[in-house]
Amino acid sequence: MTLHSALATSRTALRQTARFRDEMHKARALVVDGNPTTRSVLCSQLRELGVGHVSQCGRIAEARNRLEATRYDIVLCEQRFPDSEGSGQQLLDDLRRNQLLPLSTVFIMITSEATYAKVAEAAESALDSYLLKPHNTANLADRLAHARRRKAVLKDILEAVDAGRYETAAQHCLERFHRRQEYWLYAARIGAELLLNLGRHEEARALFDAVLGARALPWAKLGVARAQIEGGEMAKAVRTLESLILEDPTFVDAYDVMGRARLEQGDFAGAMEVYVKAAALTPESVTRLQKAGMLAYYRGDLAEAAKCFDRAVRVGMGSKMFDWQTAVLLAFARFHEGDTRGLQRCCDDLGAVLAKAPQSQRLSRLSRTASVLLLLLHQRETEALAMLDGLAAELDAVDFDLEAASNMIGLLSMSAGAGIRVEGAEQWIDRIAQRHTGSKIHTELLVRAAALHPPFAERIQAGHTHIGRLAEAAMAFALKGQPEQAVRQLIVDVEATLNAKLMDTACAALQRYRQRIESAPALTIALEDLRKRIAPQRSPLVDASGRKAGALVLRRAGAGPGVDGAAAAPSAPPAGTSGSGAPKPADLPTPSLDPA
Repeated sequence: MTLHSALATSRTALRQTARFRDEMHKARALVVDGNPTTRSVLCSQLRELGVGHVSQCGRIAEARNRLEATRYDIVLCEQRFPDSEGSGQQLLDDLRRNQLLPLSTVFIMITSEATYAKVAEAAESALDSYLLKPHNTANLADRLAHARRRKAVLKDILEAVDAGRYETAAQHCLERFHRRQEYWLYAARIGAELLLNLGRHEEARALFDAVLGARALPWAKLGVARAQIEGGEMAKAVRTLESLILEDPTFVDAYDVMGRARLEQGDFAGAMEVYVKAAALTPESVTRLQKAGMLAYYRGDLAEAAKCFDRAVRVGMGSKMFDWQTAVLLAFARFHEGDTRGLQRCCDDLGAVLAKAPQSQRLSRLSRTASVLLLLLHQRETEALAMLDGLAAELDAVDFDLEAASNMIGLLSMSAGAGIRVEGAEQWIDRIAQRHTGSKIHTELLVRAAALHPPFAERIQAGHTHIGRLAEAAMAFALKGQPEQAVRQLIVDVEATLNAKLMDTACAALQRYRQRIESAPALTIALEDLRKRIAPQRSPLVDASGRKAGALVLRRAGAGPGVDGAAAAPSAPPAGTSGSGAPKPADLPTPSLDPA
């Protein structure tokens, strides 16, 4: 090397070092470790590297709260916490699952043990990095520099995701993958998630398969299963997941996706078994505890439900991951047990969070639901029935969704089970059944909510049958060569029931026979107006964030759950669908995509 080239190399290195120092000076870092001495050492190392703002904490719960409230550029987290059942990996998984940690945050796990597979997955998929003990400041600097380089190399992809340009981001990912450029596995993972959320399931599956062909990483095999589910190949997905769990029984995301597959099949018992295993593997995962508790509740195992909900409240109360439907279902369990004090605590907690967000209609309904139960337990029937009347007056409200319907049925069923006669209960049940029994799984959920009073469950099943007959009767016109009459009849039925399944059927019929219907533009406008009155079909068994099991969260700036547990920017259904599975007419507006 000549003197001139050596000097040039030296100057370049000095400039890079200066930029690194400048970036570190502006960075905010959080150190999470249960050992005060280790925390102190890590903080000193970060300051030695020039990090301008360094905070620290010793417990997972405190770390979760800090990371939800403040955006950090760097997180150093111990993997094992001897005094806690949780781990650093579980904290990271929960934060990413609930869209509370941006991809731009560098999360480095500090551990004394790491298998090759785990280290390889962390390095290749770039979900996080591992720093093996013992380590020094130079080792830490190397990890941070590596993360900084990755961010620079993948700048076009990350910026496109942040800007919501998902087609562009997916194309960048595919180009990097096919050319096997630097960080191609990381790009493949982001690209596959984007393709799934864009409704391009076959392309996503092909990408996951290609990754598996290059290297058998667990997340790629999990992605194949998710693509199979999205493509309706449920049996194949279950086989893929069974194989994955057999290979790695500790890969918890596989249990999440298996639970989703079981739910899609209507197998509540199988789904609960899977989620209970996942919760046992990650005992401080708020979302998994809530899911296991909800499944136990809808199976009728209120004791197991209360156990899961109790722990979710202890672990997650105050966290953005906590869904306040948990407190309502816990209130139902307390009512069933006759636990006045426990039910009062549920009401107090819901009242407190409602006071912070008085504009939230969802929180208002949840709080009133728990209050009805408390009034009934105190035998203040007149007040309870008046509040029930108020809830019933909202049955046709746009935001009276499946969750609200399920809670209403639970109130009416527990009232009937306690021997309390509610005037108008049968008519309310029929109205709910007309509006919300579309899919098999939604009908099953409402039937299970009415389990304490079988006559209500029978009315719900009858409502489901009625909706099916309405759809068949309308589509009979299409079979007779009268597609316009079919769509018009469906519009009449939707106006009468506000049923999402009938709405989807009308949209699909209009799209299929559009060329044969002269009044298609006018019918499209009519359907657009009707859609504004259709309630969201968010199931109580779906994460409040909208995030699908096993998905890598592609969080945009400012996205994340709100105080009432609802996602600020929920995922859109795949292009060309309305959210319940049927295609939408071409002229109907499609929601913007925000993958979770």
